[in-house]
Amino acid sequence: MSPSSGPVRLPSLSLETRRSIERARRALGDRRATPNLAWVASLTGARRRELDAVFGELDELLPIEEEIRHRHLGAGRPNYAQIRAPFDLYAIVRLLRPREVVEAGVSSGVSSAHFLAALRRNRRGRLHSIDLPTRQRGAVLSARESAVAVPPGKESGWAVPETLRPGWDLRLGPSESLLPRLVRELDGIGVFLHDDLHTPEHLTFELDTLRTHLGAGSVVLADNTVWTGEAFPAFARTIGARVARRGRGDLVGLRVPSPPEL
Repeated sequence: MSPSSGPVRLPSLSLETRRSIERARRALGDRRATPNLAWVASLTGARRRELDAVFGELDELLPIEEEIRHRHLGAGRPNYAQIRAPFDLYAIVRLLRPREVVEAGVSSGVSSAHFLAALRRNRRGRLHSIDLPTRQRGAVLSARESAVAVPPGKESGWAVPETLRPGWDLRLGPSESLLPRLVRELDGIGVFLHDDLHTPEHLTFELDTLRTHLGAGSVVLADNTVWTGEAFPAFARTIGARVARRGRGDLVGLRVPSPPEL
């Protein structure tokens, strides 16, 4: 996944904001990272002016994007960027200003880094991450190993810059034991991202665990839903929410309605 050669067309944003997005996308080195404005707006209720302002901040993230890219290259992951919507995640947290963000699945930490950057800009909130790492067996990742495998000598979140780590609550272990414990510690969850074990049963478990800790306006996201069948749509129906799909991909989200039917 190398940066594409041509500029990205985002006609609904100002020229300077479009340039900021292009610079950040190239710094990260992921041609898929162009944000989906309609998806972000559907989950946050943001208008054009708000989107323009938030995505216009991406120039400030250039050192972070460059360091993530550098760390990926140093670990032998030149084409690895983990999640296709890092700037969308940043914007969602900036716009909603949640106190508690939870993610299940970390890998190198691309999503984590963008959540943390947004929380730092908000000057409020905390990220709680759960990961059960798969470890790379040798010095070089083999073709039969998953790209999410943690390189030798590194831990989950190995691409997250040190400047973003203070206050990060990173817990290693199975979600089945750690997630129920975590949600009992929190007053509520503003944003949740599922990006760990992509089976219908596991996603259903995580969503059911979160259910009573979600308030009106909470956003729930799930990646790689092509593998999880009807688990996410079924959850959406139980709380009366609409599933928002990011373009034609399998990254989806919903916003808990007010009042939530929990």
